[in-house]
Amino acid sequence: MKAYEVVRQQLERQILTGELSVGSLLPAEREMATEFGVSRAAVREALRAMSAQGLITSHVGAGPNSGTRITAQNGPALGHLLQLHVALSQFPIDDVVEARIMLERYSAKLAADNATPEKLTGLDQLLTKMEAEFMELEEFNELDTQYHIAISQLADNQLITTLTTAVRQALALPIRKASQNLPDYQSFRRDLNKQHRRVFCAIAENDREGAAKLIEEHIRTAYAILPMGGSGD
Repeated sequence: MKAYEVVRQQLERQILTGELSVGSLLPAEREMATEFGVSRAAVREALRAMSAQGLITSHVGAGPNSGTRITAQNGPALGHLLQLHVALSQFPIDDVVEARIMLERYSAKLAADNATPEKLTGLDQLLTKMEAEFMELEEFNELDTQYHIAISQLADNQLITTLTTAVRQALALPIRKASQNLPDYQSFRRDLNKQHRRVFCAIAENDREGAAKLIEEHIRTAYAILPMGGSGD
């Protein structure tokens, strides 16, 4: 085992046992090097790896927020990691799509349970923007990702939101590439928006089963049209 892996595994063990929690300040590099019997270079490499995983953040200076601390910013890191695995075909597209459907069906149900006019305002405004007469693929793909993530946020379940965000972000690039090959993208986009609006209406009416059914139909319909190398936004 490489020296930096010794440090990383020890820190991860301390997180799992509760010795370290969100906000915990890690010792200085010199202290950790002595504690784990490795070089400071090995400590720095371990910390870089954990930072990439979204487990720690580092701030220089002498203020109250300085130093290296355990963090909970796992969403972007998890999404990026899943993106790489999808790109390397570690997870077949069809498998990721099925996972997405499972997550988004549940998100839609919870969103319908929690829906209030105040909570739905942002989603409605996002949809209105997406429904512009014409929009370039890049902009719509980003807004489409935001739309699906916004539904998961309405579900008010942090883990569901994190997982949904990771899966949808992992599929954003394959969706964009496949969309570029469509003969009439704008027509496809308009159809997606009609489906998006129907999902929104079901959520606004607190129709949990209807929202779940519509979001699944939307996802399956999109993947059936997009040439992504699988059985099917």
